[in-house]
Amino acid sequence: MTQPHIQLPAGPLVAWYGDDFTGAAAVMEVLTFAGLKAMLFLDPPSDAQLARYPDLKGIGVASTARAQSPDWMDAELPGIFARLAALKPALMHYKVCSTLDSSPTVGSIGRAMEIGAELFAPAAVPVLVAAPQMRRYQSFGHLFAGFEGSVYRLDRHPVMSRHPVTPMNESDVAKHIALQSDKLDARCLSMEQMLAGAALPMQPSMPGRIAAITLDSVDARTETIAGRLIWEARHANPFVVGSQGVEYALVRHWRDMGWIADAPPPQGIGTSDRMIVVSGSVSPTTADQIAWAKANGFASIAFDATCACAPAPALEREVERCVAACLAALARGSDPLVHTAEGPDDPAVHRFRQAAKGAALSMADANQRVGEALGRILKLSLVRSDTRRAVVSGGDTSGHATRQLGIFALSALAPTIPGASLFRAHADGPMDGLELALKGGQMGSPDYFGWIRSGGGTR
Repeated sequence: MTQPHIQLPAGPLVAWYGDDFTGAAAVMEVLTFAGLKAMLFLDPPSDAQLARYPDLKGIGVASTARAQSPDWMDAELPGIFARLAALKPALMHYKVCSTLDSSPTVGSIGRAMEIGAELFAPAAVPVLVAAPQMRRYQSFGHLFAGFEGSVYRLDRHPVMSRHPVTPMNESDVAKHIALQSDKLDARCLSMEQMLAGAALPMQPSMPGRIAAITLDSVDARTETIAGRLIWEARHANPFVVGSQGVEYALVRHWRDMGWIADAPPPQGIGTSDRMIVVSGSVSPTTADQIAWAKANGFASIAFDATCACAPAPALEREVERCVAACLAALARGSDPLVHTAEGPDDPAVHRFRQAAKGAALSMADANQRVGEALGRILKLSLVRSDTRRAVVSGGDTSGHATRQLGIFALSALAPTIPGASLFRAHADGPMDGLELALKGGQMGSPDYFGWIRSGGGTR
């Protein structure tokens, strides 16, 4: 439990808007497991919804912005940012992926910063992508990410350099986001400067420009400093961009100041007698998890993603086929795992891309159709079997699939690895109380699906 918030302001400390569902949920887990009440909503919450959950210190909204165009952002973000600003949080956080997934045309962080700067008028925009707890590190401006037993610079990362939509070919965070906006003056405040006591710079090169300051973070000390810099500058800089590393850093600073206490390690919620998994990820990490699941009692069900590029009747037939396979697996005591591919080299990936090209669909549109289809498979299978625990694998897939479930919010129940916890769904229909995990494609241990089946918890 936290100490009384004598030194912290009343009301929400952070409101955040996540550019994908798994990342948005990760912010909630950081705050919740630090002892701060937080909820993630699928749309900006209504007054009636907020009245049901008083005393929230963190209020988030999940989206699929990471997979969207700058034009989509122009249409969607100003109104949502304004609604979150009306909640009067101490900080407004545009949450991006800890591996910086974005480009000038897809999930543009630069365009989101332009929109946020216009509304919040910050002197500068702090940018903190690193999260050492997740093996994401920024050193002298360059982003590094762990994979298996090693740490790679982002542009040499075995997974992120091969991302199917936004392959990473630049590890310098300031350079990467500057390529996404011609209004940004982006530079790094290095750990050398931070450790020497440097303040956060607050001035663009000229009027009309936006100063963006990326912050190094490689360990507890630099993370605490980053949290202090962001918090102390919140009045001049109420808009911050970054991963859940922002909340990790803030929590470290608040604890360092004695404003919140260390929370006890959260426990698991117990083993479920049955569970359903759907996966739209083609990551090698997910491939390893699928292989583990197949060897440990899960029923592998391949979803033919090319049907998402075909006329609607063909897609619905494939949805019903997969639902029937899920129900049959559950009836014989197996946990179904519906997946589009088993890694980036699965021939199914090439077939899907060719089908999207043949149907004149962008990859974003084609992936949305797949995610929505997986969501329908999951919902129908859950309702028809009365199963109460599920996993959605894939960051973009989670956004599209979760919206098919009819839920309006999530709260954290039990942790696994940082960024992939087990949540409780809040809904006005049959999905209320569903135990749901959302996992980014490159996240989790090989036995992740089994860990969720066992109820999560630290280990």
